[in-house]
Amino acid sequence: MLLSTQTDNVFAKCGIDEGLKVFAAAGYDALDYSMFGMTNDDHFLNNCDVEAFAKELRGKAEALGLVFNQAHAPFPCWRNGDEAYNAKMPARVANAIRIAGILGAKSIVVHPIAYIKPGDAQKAFNFEFYRSIEPVALEYGTKIALENMWGYDNRRGYIMPNVCSFGRDLCEYYDELANPAAYTVCLDLGHCGLVGEEPDEAIRVLGHDRLGALHIHDNNYKADSHTVPYDPSGRMNWDNITRALGEIDYQGDFTYEADNFLGRIPAGEIQTGVNYMAALGRRLMAKIDAARPKK
Repeated sequence: MLLSTQTDNVFAKCGIDEGLKVFAAAGYDALDYSMFGMTNDDHFLNNCDVEAFAKELRGKAEALGLVFNQAHAPFPCWRNGDEAYNAKMPARVANAIRIAGILGAKSIVVHPIAYIKPGDAQKAFNFEFYRSIEPVALEYGTKIALENMWGYDNRRGYIMPNVCSFGRDLCEYYDELANPAAYTVCLDLGHCGLVGEEPDEAIRVLGHDRLGALHIHDNNYKADSHTVPYDPSGRMNWDNITRALGEIDYQGDFTYEADNFLGRIPAGEIQTGVNYMAALGRRLMAKIDAARPKK
């Protein structure tokens, strides 16, 4: 199991070259490359030779002893009623998959789409979308990771289930897509409780064969806080979570998506925060390993 974290906040504060040094100094093994900014027309990844960029970035990381284990495609991939946005996003998602593959990432999270029509229509829309990008993932050797999502009811002012919100939904999508060479599941632990499912329950529903990746962060079951485990505001049960991951003999990596914790830390002190997250991650990884089946 590799210790990994997303790059979004640190790269934004420190720049790519210095950010890589920060992660390496903290003792990370791997990184989850964030490409959220590709939704903006002027983002540099939309205006460069993506293959040359990815090769250069991979070389810089490897020189510091780091690899890229995961990546994030731009989000959202599609917006209800925004035809101009929807016309340009498929090519950008495909480019993100190419970048992930060249970086050597085992998977790239491509979020399912909260299509305006629920139920079977939403599933059919998502399957058509995923099938359209599947050949790119196969060509570049990285898996499309399905993630559990949540929605928000603006009228009543609270979070509610949406697309692939529960472990059983992820199972259904993964099983029906039926191509383990092209797909895996990334369980966002923090999103589980927001829709009323305990993370350890979702882990066991998915099981050893489907669950290939994680987004690890804490919250209070009311807001998608994306903060570090054991944050004073967090209420998630990390003993239950690590035990469940061990008991299914989870074979993916330990990947943080807790950048909001770093958002409160000035750039000049970012190394301290990154060091803390890495040390805590190692302790949680040890708890997972301790709960694995005895061989």
